[in-house]
Amino acid sequence: MPASSAVADPLVGVELSEEDTSRSAVYRLLGRLLIAPPDASARAALAELRGDESALGQALNALAAEAARTDQDLEREYHDLFIGLGRGELVPYGSYYLTGFLNEKPLALLRRDMARLGIARRESVREPEDHVGAVLEMMAGLIDGSFSVAPGDIAAQQQFFATHVEPVAPRFFADLERAETARFYRPVARVGCLFLEVEASSFQMI
Repeated sequence: MPASSAVADPLVGVELSEEDTSRSAVYRLLGRLLIAPPDASARAALAELRGDESALGQALNALAAEAARTDQDLEREYHDLFIGLGRGELVPYGSYYLTGFLNEKPLALLRRDMARLGIARRESVREPEDHVGAVLEMMAGLIDGSFSVAPGDIAAQQQFFATHVEPVAPRFFADLERAETARFYRPVARVGCLFLEVEASSFQMI
């Protein structure tokens, strides 16, 4: 997948609450870090992250600290984790996590919902759409109004989260946090785990 994005970029001029702006930003951050390793400029930006005193805030601080420490190219770590020779340590696709195989029914269901929601993958992208990073970017777009769904449509967000995010992404991030070759990506995984716990709890209260 390209380093920029797997799906459409957010619309300009959409008015969002501070909470939704933050939620969309975290989803997009996690998505893009899973789609491609950050280059030096992206790592410098990550090093400027500042979290609050919450568990998630402290995880963001740990990610910032790791980004500041890392002075090496992350292509090798990314390759070993997600690509490998034949396959990486992890296989970051929803179909694989849910069925043990690629390109199965979960991918077909995701494509159905993408069409309904007005989500299109970039023409240059060759990977299946159920890559965890792409799905997180889609969730960001549902929040910030990138697609045909109006920003702030909680029902659409809740349904997409329950169908395509919650069954896969928490398990994936838990596996990533334990992965032997993860260094930079270990705090990324911790942020993902904690953030999705917050999201799941919030949706349960609706």
